[in-house]
Amino acid sequence: MFDTLRARLTLWYSMVLALLLLVFSLTSYFLFARGQNRRTDADLAELAQSFLVTFQDELKDPDESGGWQAAARQAMLEHRVRGDTLLVVDSTGKTVANSADVVPSSAPANSIAARAIASRSFQQFVEAALRSDRTYQNVAAERGGLRAYAVRFTANGQAWSLVILRSLHAQHEMLEEIRVAFCWLIPLGVLLASVGGYFLARRSLAPVAAMGAQAERIGAVNLHDRLPVRNPNDELGRLAQTFNDLLDRLDQSFERQRRFISDASHELRTPVSILRGEAEVALSQASRSPEEYRESLAVLHQEAQRLARIVEDLFTLTRADAGEHRLAYSDFYLDELVADCVRAARALAQAKNIALVVVTPEEMPVRADEDLLRRMILNLLDNAIKYTPKGGKVSVTCSSAPRGYELSVTDSGPGIPVDMQSKIFERFFRADRAHSRTGADSGAGLGLSIARWIAEAHLGRIELVRSDAAGSAFKVYIPASSEMLPPSDSSR
Repeated sequence: MFDTLRARLTLWYSMVLALLLLVFSLTSYFLFARGQNRRTDADLAELAQSFLVTFQDELKDPDESGGWQAAARQAMLEHRVRGDTLLVVDSTGKTVANSADVVPSSAPANSIAARAIASRSFQQFVEAALRSDRTYQNVAAERGGLRAYAVRFTANGQAWSLVILRSLHAQHEMLEEIRVAFCWLIPLGVLLASVGGYFLARRSLAPVAAMGAQAERIGAVNLHDRLPVRNPNDELGRLAQTFNDLLDRLDQSFERQRRFISDASHELRTPVSILRGEAEVALSQASRSPEEYRESLAVLHQEAQRLARIVEDLFTLTRADAGEHRLAYSDFYLDELVADCVRAARALAQAKNIALVVVTPEEMPVRADEDLLRRMILNLLDNAIKYTPKGGKVSVTCSSAPRGYELSVTDSGPGIPVDMQSKIFERFFRADRAHSRTGADSGAGLGLSIARWIAEAHLGRIELVRSDAAGSAFKVYIPASSEMLPPSDSSR
């Protein structure tokens, strides 16, 4: 029943509302009841004070000949309130004057008071009143009981106590009506609020249900679909927009993955086809000369090496994408690493009569993954030598930069077309696919992608700063300070 969010919201809303209404009702009820009691006590005290003033005036009247009893009777006649009973008791607790004797009444309140005077509760009140100047107390009786007030006074040299009894029946009836009203209004109010809250929650969460239904329909075949955004400024609108942004990233990731798989399949198909074709040709003839077999084996070896490089590059990029390729940091000199890489690539440059120049003016201590930086530099050199015509020039320059070093690789090749310069770091991208597989210069188009990943893994960057008819220039920034690098990890 409470599996849905709107049901749980309605339940919590109803419970909180019921608790608030209950607290409000109880507080209002007790404040009202206390106010009624205070007003009753104030009225009794005022009536007693007025009675005593009249009583003292009657005693001082020279025309009054009946003594204090006549004065008390006269004061009772003037201040007797319907439903109130006035008594005068002596110091022993004996009633010496009763308003019911002065003016008999058949009112229910007076009858209740008359019966309560003989009760044990009233006697206890009188005993307490004789020990105090003024006393308030409830006296047990029928129809809600009585409120009793006693005040001590002196007349003719003797101590007396004035007792006033007032029925609480009307007050109790009023409080009972309030309790009944609260008992009906609170559940009714909670019920109405729950129904309204349920429909309000249902209406408010309708966009969430619509987003959920739309999300269920989105799959790999329709990943371009997006969630509806009714109000982009509220919380649900921002949630839908965030989810749409996630779908955009997933769509782009899926598209890159599809393109990656397609390009990888295309790149792997060529060497596999060559290997299979050359093997079939070698096996199709019953007898061949050793030179022919050596030629076939050389082709197989060359394509196997190319296939191994492609697989290794793919494995490196896959581990990088998964975040599993950890860097093994060590301290070494970048200028020495560059010199080693230039010596390793010198054979390729000499084969095309390319001048390979390196400029490292100073020692460059660095903390990084030496193997990965070596691979990045060799990829850049291989790329520069590959696209530089015979008799050209490739320059490698190292220089200091703020908090790191800059490595520049410049060639004298034909340059990269302007419309392709933004794509050169994409995987399997080659500026000249028509000539990319000719002889030893063939490649899979992964070298620059791996170089960019290595630079970014070291919190550096690589960029193409120039490419025109005079050649291309790549610049790599590598930070040198260990404070800029992640914690050292010797495992890889």
